[in-house]
Amino acid sequence: MRKNSSEYPLIQTRDGSHTVYSNQFDQHYHNPNGALSENKYVFFEQTGLPKALSTEKELSMLEVGFGTGLSLMLLLDYYRAANSKTTIDYYAVEGFPLTPKTVQHFNYGQYLEHSEAAGTIEHIFSNLTAGMNHFNLNNGVQLHLFNGMFKNFNPPAVDFNYIFHDAFSPDANPGLWTGDVFKRLKQMSATDVLLSTYCAASKAQGALAWAGWKVAKARGALGKREMILAALDAEQLTGHKRINEKHYARRYEAEDF
Repeated sequence: MRKNSSEYPLIQTRDGSHTVYSNQFDQHYHNPNGALSENKYVFFEQTGLPKALSTEKELSMLEVGFGTGLSLMLLLDYYRAANSKTTIDYYAVEGFPLTPKTVQHFNYGQYLEHSEAAGTIEHIFSNLTAGMNHFNLNNGVQLHLFNGMFKNFNPPAVDFNYIFHDAFSPDANPGLWTGDVFKRLKQMSATDVLLSTYCAASKAQGALAWAGWKVAKARGALGKREMILAALDAEQLTGHKRINEKHYARRYEAEDF
């Protein structure tokens, strides 16, 4: 472990990329086996998002738990690598933003094909205020970052095509893994939405099923056995192992987890 000059311990994961440790939640922000590797696998490789950047005219996305901004950095990197013309509205929620002093020490830039995305993140954290913040990141990507609690997040009428559910784990931050939260996310989603998360907890699967999502399990990243993909249209989960949603929903309703 190597500490930076701010209050957050800066940690180099096994793939070389940085993460930080949250004393508040007693967890790392990313998998210690590889922050960048896990993020690419869970939110990009398993969702097919890089291909969509070459085929779709418009996309709306939501990240629950903006964290270090790594998901956005990777999106910008994929976007530029594909010379994408897709118009993207990227919404994100973060209740406990990092300080600019922490962010400026991240080494993500050396792992990106287009390292300027790392500088973009520094600018965002340096100009963040309470409530909704809007940033024009390039000609095609708009960031709408809500600095506050998810319960107070009220975006305009947006139908999200992709949801990155990247909150701290259900044990550490159970309030973001409830059936009511997933029901709210469902109401914000397009019919072709795909939700991805590193988590595979049975209670999270039950909460999603109870909220009306179709749920599947995929192979997890970097030593994790499984992860979750969820959709409103079952065809979005073709090729993945579906759970019995009715059974999991009944168990969730009965608090049997």
